[in-house]
Amino acid sequence: MNPIIEIRNLRKQYRRTLAVDDLNLDVPTGAVTAFLGPNGAGKTTTIKCLLNMLTPDGGSVRVLGADSRRLGTAEFQQIGYVSENQELPLWMTVQQFMDYCRPMYPTWDAAFAAKMLREFDLPPAAKLKALSRGMRMKAALLSSLAYRPKLVVLDEPFSGLDPLVRDEFIRGMLELTEQEGWSVFVSSHDIAEVERLADRVAIIHRGRIQLDEAAEALMARFRFVEISLAGEAVLPVKLPENWLNVAAAGRVVRFADAHYQEAELGTVAAKLFPTTRQMNVTPMDLREIFVALARTYRLTGDANS
Repeated sequence: MNPIIEIRNLRKQYRRTLAVDDLNLDVPTGAVTAFLGPNGAGKTTTIKCLLNMLTPDGGSVRVLGADSRRLGTAEFQQIGYVSENQELPLWMTVQQFMDYCRPMYPTWDAAFAAKMLREFDLPPAAKLKALSRGMRMKAALLSSLAYRPKLVVLDEPFSGLDPLVRDEFIRGMLELTEQEGWSVFVSSHDIAEVERLADRVAIIHRGRIQLDEAAEALMARFRFVEISLAGEAVLPVKLPENWLNVAAAGRVVRFADAHYQEAELGTVAAKLFPTTRQMNVTPMDLREIFVALARTYRLTGDANS
């Protein structure tokens, strides 16, 4: 099955700032892809290029099989988009906003829209300008999902949502992705929430993709390791490349193992630290993995700059 989004050598520059630099990424059909990166990494710029809000300075993007620079009505009727900075017609009521959106989408599901309206606890008669930021985000989500799009693009979708609504939204997205075969491309700082959704994880740093991997495989290969020694910890000059952010404090050495294999770790640790008394190995969640990788990318970038 062809990717629903294909990005090849994408480049976008703002004056002297290179926001996206030779970026390559395939977003699979029928899966949830988490697009992660620190502030300023190029996430929103990439999303705006794939939705034709910005024109790339180089490379190409194909969305639903079409060149992103030539997306038309047929494509946009199959794409749902929600951004934390999305502008809404604040003078409209919630119901007027839904009525305004409905004729644009032949696949608008009135029953589904009504269900989300109830679950999001949105007051139909209230004007959008009178709603809180979180409530406006709910309205934007509803208007972008009610027509059951093939592709859902979410740029910081959880901003302003309370924990209960986040949970309801995520459960709903998981259910609909399974039932409808939706493809979701989500960028968010709420990594703990994204972890529940993601089938695949892509990490961008300084405008380039640093990692693109199935979430299950990524979680399986990362471990946090803590080694207790008999004496003061002294780090060897050369350490395994898969040991990230190695730090020594007193008699303890800590690091993230990016390619964990139990037997290999035990052998290498015993060789490098002969006075090892105890070694604790624990799984890492997606947020911990992201922080470990982001710190590594930053240090590597600083060293090469």
